[in-house]
Amino acid sequence: MSMIHPTAIVEEGAQIAEGVEIGPYAYVGPDVTIGSGTRIGSHARIEGWTTIGRDNRIFSHAVLGSIPQDLKYHGERTRLVIGDRNTIREFTLLNPGTEGGGGITRIGDDNLLMGYVHVAHDVQIGNHCILANAATLAGHVILGDFVVIGGMTPIHQFVRIGDHAMIAGASALSQDIPPYCLAEGNRAQVRGLNLTGLRRRFERETIDTLKRAYRTLFEGETAITDAARTLLENTDDPHVEKLCRFILESKRGIPYKRKHHVA
Repeated sequence: MSMIHPTAIVEEGAQIAEGVEIGPYAYVGPDVTIGSGTRIGSHARIEGWTTIGRDNRIFSHAVLGSIPQDLKYHGERTRLVIGDRNTIREFTLLNPGTEGGGGITRIGDDNLLMGYVHVAHDVQIGNHCILANAATLAGHVILGDFVVIGGMTPIHQFVRIGDHAMIAGASALSQDIPPYCLAEGNRAQVRGLNLTGLRRRFERETIDTLKRAYRTLFEGETAITDAARTLLENTDDPHVEKLCRFILESKRGIPYKRKHHVA
């Protein structure tokens, strides 16, 4: 049985599963779908064509599904889709997609979005990501899995960030960051591998292989795209392949300087 506070407003047409909790003065619009076990805090607002999965925790004053902050949006039916077991903290703002960007903003499973995070239109976020306080994702940004974005960090529109990458707090990112890498600064540049994250999830042998690949790509004398093509032709390691393919497919370029040391 769902538990809906008497002061909450749930519009006719909203689909609320069993076990959903909706707190005082929250608002749920008529085109919203909420999966079982999800808890919605007081004064949260969920509107638009928004679908939320199971066992999410949405804290007070979060706003999910309000129209995109994009002048090209003219009221078309676009969506915000949120997976399972996400934690969405106070005063977050998540916008749906736009017709020109595919029509869907999508957030995967098991993510943590801290206070005042903004996820703009047509953003795609994978699984197990952490966005610290006031991180800001502009339109069309793509995050892989296990990505960490530090607090107060803006990400430029159309930027891609690969799996297991980390962007330090108070950085400003305008280009793509490959998987497994650490970037920081304004403007942010690749500084090395995200060794802390890698040590939590990979064996030493895999990390050593990625270190060798990193040195070839970022510390050698060969242009990064040429080095990536050569590595791709001569490796059977799936992580190195992912790293090289990301670099070769980048449209915004990879921000880096030569001779960064990997500990």
